[in-house]
Amino acid sequence: MFNVLRTSVIAAALFAGAAHAATAPQQAFGMAAAKAGADRQVTIGADTKWVNVDNGDTVTFNVDGKAFTWHFDTLHQEEAFDLAKIAPAGVAAGKVTVYVASNPLYRG
Repeated sequence: MFNVLRTSVIAAALFAGAAHAATAPQQAFGMAAAKAGADRQVTIGADTKWVNVDNGDTVTFNVDGKAFTWHFDTLHQEEAFDLAKIAPAGVAAGKVTVYVASNPLYRG
């Protein structure tokens, strides 16, 4: 009986997490942050193909005169995704890939 209850609770939690990720996919990569908290700034130009960041970094991206700041908090040790997934509406991030490395403070 306990195993059935535990399995049901785990399944419900996984389902709720999947539903939440489907409605807000960018949250799997972190969250918007205040510019004042940025560790560094990156300017995205027409020739920019990728950006390297570490999990836990807070970065301000400058794209065609528009800026946004993002705190990276990915679910995996390493992740790669299009910058457009986290760019706010009105910011044309183009085809730039963000490579998120594991946090150097926690590397073994």
